[in-house]
Amino acid sequence: MQNRFFAVVLRIVFLVATLMAVGCGTRPSSPVPASSTQASIQPSPFPATSIAPVPTEGTSGTLFANPDNPRYFTDGVKVGGQYRSVYLTGAHTWCNFMDCGHTSPPVTFDYEKYLDFLQTNNFNFFRLWRAENARGGEAGPDFWFDPMPYQRSDECCAFDGGNKFDLEKFNQAYFDRMRERVVEAGERGIYVSIMLFDGWSVETKFSGHNPWEGHPYKLSNNINNINGDVNGNGQGEDTHILTGTPVTALQEAYVRKVIDTVDDLDNVLYEISNESPGDNPATSEMDGSKDWQYHMIQFVKDYESAKPKQHPVGMTWEWLNGNNQFLYDSPADWISLGGAGNLDTYSPPVADGSKVILADTDHLCGICGNRQWVWKSFTRGENPIFMDIYDNATSSRGMPFSNPAEGEVRLNLRYVRSYADRMNLTSMTPQPGLCSTGYCLANASSDGAEYLMFLPAGAKVANLLSKWDINKNPLIALPSDSKVDVDLSNSPVDLMVEWFNPADGTIVNDTAVQGGVPQSFTAPFSGDAVLYIYDAHPKLNSH
Repeated sequence: MQNRFFAVVLRIVFLVATLMAVGCGTRPSSPVPASSTQASIQPSPFPATSIAPVPTEGTSGTLFANPDNPRYFTDGVKVGGQYRSVYLTGAHTWCNFMDCGHTSPPVTFDYEKYLDFLQTNNFNFFRLWRAENARGGEAGPDFWFDPMPYQRSDECCAFDGGNKFDLEKFNQAYFDRMRERVVEAGERGIYVSIMLFDGWSVETKFSGHNPWEGHPYKLSNNINNINGDVNGNGQGEDTHILTGTPVTALQEAYVRKVIDTVDDLDNVLYEISNESPGDNPATSEMDGSKDWQYHMIQFVKDYESAKPKQHPVGMTWEWLNGNNQFLYDSPADWISLGGAGNLDTYSPPVADGSKVILADTDHLCGICGNRQWVWKSFTRGENPIFMDIYDNATSSRGMPFSNPAEGEVRLNLRYVRSYADRMNLTSMTPQPGLCSTGYCLANASSDGAEYLMFLPAGAKVANLLSKWDINKNPLIALPSDSKVDVDLSNSPVDLMVEWFNPADGTIVNDTAVQGGVPQSFTAPFSGDAVLYIYDAHPKLNSH
């Protein structure tokens, strides 16, 4: 065993030494190559691009997929003849709508403080979480959620300790809070995705987790003789699988009430459900939530079609047994993919514009994230968002979560949005073939050219370690891949060159280059690097 271990270590040492010898190794952080100038190192926020503004057309409204670049949303305003792109990024946490905790009633979530947190980080999006069950969390049965959308009856007793629910009467205070929270977010320029249903509220996801006991659709918790456990297995997954049942009618009534509550607001998106059950590959029948979610997506669209405003509807990763193809094939306007596994070696798909992709760590890998994923996601045309623990005391669903990387993820989401706002994002598409790292967002043109590339440190070594089934140890400093080849053939103009260090937020302005041919660039610092190349004298401006 020891011999095998030392053999593996020697292979790694030899590999690292070889890579460093051929120029992709670690660079010293202080010396700067002769080809670059460090005279203008600037901290974020970024300086504005100095080109004359152009008139805008139209007024801001609800979001819809940008016809000029459907990888992003637009609010309907045109700049320079193009719809401007609204790039969404942010952090969401479990109890930002319904209070939750180990007492009944649970501790109050400080929503104003949460909005301050989002605004401080320059975030413009979050998911407004819902729990369908009144009692029972990931940490066990003694966990409560409040308020609930239904009124209580005069009959005792539901599992959460209160009277049973009357499913024919809505609790107006619940919907008033929903509207108030969306309005307050909108006043700060923040978009809100309203979660309509939650798969973690209807079935056991792991041992000790049984939320169905506290669900209003369980027969013993309501006075309306509603039984969501159709197959009698002691769970409520049927409520997210079957359609045409009495439960479906109740769900549709709830959706109508939500839409009636917030339809006049522009900063609204809808998510059908968080991680509802997927299709079990061990069975021949379709026993996942796909058809139910498709039905609900269409129900929202049909009901909103008669309303003054229409809003984007999303479908997110099913769990367990999620299938990303179901998301692409859905009638949803936006999707969140899942199943990434190890983010150190994960390569996000190239967004093709068939759906707006909100890349969410919640579905990709759970409590996770790093700055490499943020930049990889962005340069592949996605809108990255973060499952943020935020505050264990009031927002963790009772679990002792910890994420040491949360600070760097938040900071780099902020950096990325600054670049997204600075660039003409509508004209930029993911083009991995233009740069040797494969992470390139570009407008490869002869006027207004822009190229944003990410150089992930240690990517070559990490990928090889993964092939050998060896986990990358975060305590080991892998060599940086500090050189990138960029094909600038389509941009035969003077181009400015800028390096950004995502580790400390500094900018290094490099020597300008003449486009029209492929070029090689080397980062003036070690570690992860971002390279931004842009037209020095654009004739047009659609920023």
